[in-house]
Amino acid sequence: MTDRSARAVESVADPAMTARLRLAIARLNRQMVRASSGQDLTFAQLSALSRVEQFGPLRLGELAARERVAASSMTRTITPLTAAGLIGKAPDPQDGRSFLIEITAHGAQVVTDIRRERSKVLADRVDRLTPEQTTALYAALPVLEALADDPEESTG
Repeated sequence: MTDRSARAVESVADPAMTARLRLAIARLNRQMVRASSGQDLTFAQLSALSRVEQFGPLRLGELAARERVAASSMTRTITPLTAAGLIGKAPDPQDGRSFLIEITAHGAQVVTDIRRERSKVLADRVDRLTPEQTTALYAALPVLEALADDPEESTG
């Protein structure tokens, strides 16, 4: 039995509290996504664009591996990003048969705008909290970060 499956068997998570947490996270996410809905990017496109910004320039296969999708799926994801001028393709200096994907200045600006818009929504929500709630929220950040941490993601 793996560590993960052993923990699943021994889980003491309260199902009702887990459902409340899932709902709260989902609602906040929807509110932040709506704030930047004018960008017309799918979740997969924005994720790929952000990965290219973070790790690029990179080969299509590397991007697909980081996103945990097939190269053919990644091709379908980045085609509209290329057409919109958000990413560009450059010849791979190590392999003339391949190309590197890199974010353009316009793509970087779009990512910055989306992050700013989404952060504003979240900041507006935090501003509505009492000082005690804000303190509790900030104290919970390490726990939320631990929940969000995906050990497999850092190996990609």
